[in-house]
Amino acid sequence: MDTDCTREEPPATGTTIPPLPAGTRLLHIGPHKTGTTAVQGALFAAKEEMARHGVDFPAHRRHPIEAVLAACARPAMMGDTVPTEKHWQRLLDRVAATGERTSVISSEFFADAEDGATIARIVGQLGGDRVHVLVTLRPLARIMPSQWQQYVQNGLRLGYEPWLEHMLRRPPYDRPTPSFWRRHRHDRLVERWAAVTGPDRVTVVVVDDRDRGALMRTFEALLGLPEGLLRPVPETANRSLTLAETEMLRNLNKEFRGNGIPEELYSRLVRHGAIAHMKNSCGPAPQDVKIRTPRWALEAAAGIGAETAAWIGSTGVRVLGDLASLSRVPASGEPAGEPRLAPEAAARALFGMLAAVAAVNGTGKGRTVHRTSSKELVKVLGHRCLKRLRLR
Repeated sequence: MDTDCTREEPPATGTTIPPLPAGTRLLHIGPHKTGTTAVQGALFAAKEEMARHGVDFPAHRRHPIEAVLAACARPAMMGDTVPTEKHWQRLLDRVAATGERTSVISSEFFADAEDGATIARIVGQLGGDRVHVLVTLRPLARIMPSQWQQYVQNGLRLGYEPWLEHMLRRPPYDRPTPSFWRRHRHDRLVERWAAVTGPDRVTVVVVDDRDRGALMRTFEALLGLPEGLLRPVPETANRSLTLAETEMLRNLNKEFRGNGIPEELYSRLVRHGAIAHMKNSCGPAPQDVKIRTPRWALEAAAGIGAETAAWIGSTGVRVLGDLASLSRVPASGEPAGEPRLAPEAAARALFGMLAAVAAVNGTGKGRTVHRTSSKELVKVLGHRCLKRLRLR
């Protein structure tokens, strides 16, 4: 759950965004925690309707993560499928099959491309001059707590404030999560991609958290789609964890690492089992404690945001939204209380972990736990337990 970041001015309205030229291949590179999951879910859900308006979504699923990791020469998330060149080539083939039609590809992991040579290869393979890069940005103060809890979901064991110390006060700021500044030093991210495509083929969208539908409308306008075609999909809301949920998981990570349990098992039971089921079956309650960012870190983030805004504003890339919002220091909020894990959340996490074992061999390997009904999971798990007991 993110630190609050609000201000009193109403959101801007009435801005007309001209559509990109027909035949453009819109490449949305994130970065992480800027509404990417919601956008990908909406695009995938509307792919057939978009096609009727001349816009293709060539990925075979919501997020072609293995393909993009392979293209950027990045490793898989802990315990997940190892990305290979075949994954990337499969996506390239689907993009090529769109022909001269407009298409859109979205993955926040494109932001992990480290150098100009990698970016130039990606852009060239996706269509060269036809590629238009879209970067979505939020203030660092909003990103830091959300990104930390996401790192914890991938095995991080470090607490929030110690992690902030490493990211903001301990040069060279690349431990224990070297990907953070590669993704979230946003001026350098834009610079890397604009150096390849030219600034005229880069659009930066500053996400307005007070207007939840604005980002969808921006995509519709850029792609020339009717307003209202893209709608959020509840399954892909990808909510952040509360402080208590994150601390529970962080301590579980210590136990996993301390006992040498394989990463594949962690991925299956924890990330795709316990956490996925808990996030998708129950939401945070009003009394849940938020992840609170200390004042010194908010001010440091705002300073970096000011540098970012000044540089991006001078590059000639198209900017949609309020760059000044990147440099505002949000209110610190009330002191955080003691994080307490709701019994319902704990029960759902435990059930998700138990059900993950049953779901793999019992209800179909390709189906995730949160997409399988509780009744079906209980039935399969019960049959498997009975079978084990009979064998004994």
